[in-house]
Amino acid sequence: APGRLPLYEGKMIHQFTHQFAEPRYWIDETEGRKSVLGKKGIEKDQKLDYQDYRLAFRDVAASTNERTVIATILPPKVFCPHTMSLEKIYDSISKNLTIEDKLYLCSVMNSFFFDSCLRKSVTNHVSFFFVYNTPVPRLQKGDRWFDAIVQRAAQLICTTPEFDHLAQEIGLKPLAPAQKYPGDETSKYGAINEIHRGKLRAELDGIIAHLYGLTEPEFKHILSTFPIVPDPVKQNALNAYRDLQTELIQSPSR
Repeated sequence: APGRLPLYEGKMIHQFTHQFAEPRYWIDETEGRKSVLGKKGIEKDQKLDYQDYRLAFRDVAASTNERTVIATILPPKVFCPHTMSLEKIYDSISKNLTIEDKLYLCSVMNSFFFDSCLRKSVTNHVSFFFVYNTPVPRLQKGDRWFDAIVQRAAQLICTTPEFDHLAQEIGLKPLAPAQKYPGDETSKYGAINEIHRGKLRAELDGIIAHLYGLTEPEFKHILSTFPIVPDPVKQNALNAYRDLQTELIQSPSR
């Protein structure tokens, strides 16, 4: 109905996608704002977190699942219950992340290495306690590989019109006809074809494994700790790692 916004539960997202399942509940925006502001909050038509792009991850998870950490960027104008863990944007304490930072962090959180760290501790919930205690390379714009990670993450996430503004904000160029796989034609910026998405994800895992300074035997061992992940997915990630290793040997200063 008019004036209602979807309630995004944790099970509605997966890695790099907000379209894993359809919303079951819708909330009147006026009532939703009252809930977000709380009893002591004062409505001043201020911009609230739900009106912007947010980094989010599932709260409910297990170390026995195919993947434990499930993170993505949510589109604006959605409310979330407690099963979705979210970044705070508009407060007076935390430093706001740029949209590039959010895409970078989303990529790291969805990587095999980050996931493997949390799988050793998580039982039924991916709490902020575990996330805050997991090491993350502190890259920023201008650093080696930062733009490569951000651009690939954006192609995986910007598959619907809700993300057109995000794509434009980071300078993501529309896919050229030669870059599109079958099925990508319905998206302006993003990769929809599963083969295309798999290639981008493998490249991200290869880059992030190098960011953490993993050797090939170490990365192979980490991949082996994900028994439910299909072998071709793990092999593609390992191949991407090897391709980047060859590039580093040939052009170490790049």
